[in-house]
Amino acid sequence: MEKTEIEARIIALQQEHRDLDGAIAALFEKGAFDQLQLQRMKKRKLALRDLIGRLEAHLVPDIIA
Repeated sequence: MEKTEIEARIIALQQEHRDLDGAIAALFEKGAFDQLQLQRMKKRKLALRDLIGRLEAHLVPDIIA
C-alpha cells in the first residue's frame, strides 16, 4: 500500500469508529438495548482502533538508533 492509500484507509476507519461511537451512545440514550448487539459494536470499535494504530505505524519511518 502506498502512503496516500494508507492515509485514506485511516480516515475511513476513523469515520467508522466515530459512527460506532455515536451508535453506541444512541443505544444508551434509548434505554432499552440488546446487550449482545452492544458487545459486538464495542468489539468492532476496539478492532478498528487497533487497525488504525497498525496503519499509522506503517506511516512512521523506522529510525535506526
